[in-house]
Amino acid sequence: MARRYGGNPAGTAILLIADIAALILILWIALFLLDANTANSAVDWIHDAANWLSGWSRNLFTIESDNWRTVVNYGLPALVYLLIGHAVAGRVNRA
Repeated sequence: MARRYGGNPAGTAILLIADIAALILILWIALFLLDANTANSAVDWIHDAANWLSGWSRNLFTIESDNWRTVVNYGLPALVYLLIGHAVAGRVNRA
């Protein structure tokens, strides 16, 4: 972990935030695809957090299949957070 998150503390913080945001979104995709019990408080929290993180892109694509719609509408923001977070952290670490 030290090698991945080493360097400037600001860059490390940006990487951690981006990775955690993407992890929450990917975790929700997995829970949805596995038909997790949404009455469970942990599943509900992850769903709420994923909805908040993907608010800007939710329903961006209207795909008929619920599974594919979830993968695309939550996977896109996960990818964006990873790409932008890592690019910004790389820039901060070089400065």
